Amino acid sequence: MTDHRELEPSPEEPGSIELLAAALRRDAADLEVYAQVLTGTLADALPSDAVTVERKRSVSDRLAGRPGRIERIEVSMEDRRLVLSVAGGRPSGEVCRVVRGVVLSRRPVPLDEWTRELAAAVTSRARSDARARTALEQLLLGG
Repeated sequence: MTDHRELEPSPEEPGSIELLAAALRRDAADLEVYAQVLTGTLADALPSDAVTVERKRSVSDRLAGRPGRIERIEVSMEDRRLVLSVAGGRPSGEVCRVVRGVVLSRRPVPLDEWTRELAAAVTSRARSDARARTALEQLLLGG
């Protein structure tokens, strides 16, 4: 019997970007779950300073010690900054071109395109970073 992992492309293969994008999108129907999966995965795959998460905490969240709802995720990768706002239940993505910390351009994108950009960035990072590669493999395998 063949192990299904043998059939999965490695992060260096072109098909893995599509697989990762699909894995990232599988929870997109529930934005809160999607945002939680993204932040957990990105925290495992990228350096801590590459991911910024903004949350909104209600009084009940504070009293219960909960972190609150994710409203915005910002991922900084080399010359790109990927921003996803999920406030109000309507996702909006933005891809920014950054040079030396200065945003040169901003481009609003639909969720599917934002996810694809993120998948490409994480896949690229996984080529040279073992921790990112492990997180990517876990995402691709659904675990």
